[in-house]
Amino acid sequence: MKDKFILDACCGARMFWNDKHQPNTIFIDNRREEKGYNDYRKNREIQPDILMDFRDLKFPNKKFKLIIMDPPHILSASDNFRMARDYGILNKETWKEDIKKGFNECWRCLDDYGILLFKWNENSIKRKEILEVLGKNENLLLGNLMRSKIPTHWFVFMKIPKEIKK
Repeated sequence: MKDKFILDACCGARMFWNDKHQPNTIFIDNRREEKGYNDYRKNREIQPDILMDFRDLKFPNKKFKLIIMDPPHILSASDNFRMARDYGILNKETWKEDIKKGFNECWRCLDDYGILLFKWNENSIKRKEILEVLGKNENLLLGNLMRSKIPTHWFVFMKIPKEIKK
């Protein structure tokens, strides 16, 4: 596992990956779906390397140089709704705690000077609210922070040791 220094903490169908089998990456998700689960995209599948929940990562502290977190972002939908099948659904009652716990777990596993890419879609929850839930704005380097017509946002966080920050 020494050559695995990238973590995709909610890999799903690995849709934004150029190399869906990038050799330095561990792909995790809390579900598996065989090809054909999505009747619109028959070749799409969800096949993580390891079945694991992003809220309870079984990795040591500071293991990864880069972590990608693209958690579920839909609050309510039918199980048959295509986006829900692809991305999962958040629990209406616990979503804030779930996202915060997952982000904190990723942060724990992120090495000093490591990068955490957080992807979010405003389908159900606005960008401003999710950033408040994450609570790491002092570590937020960049992202689309201004109002946008595009509902998908990428945020880049860097873990800079406290003794280095001024």
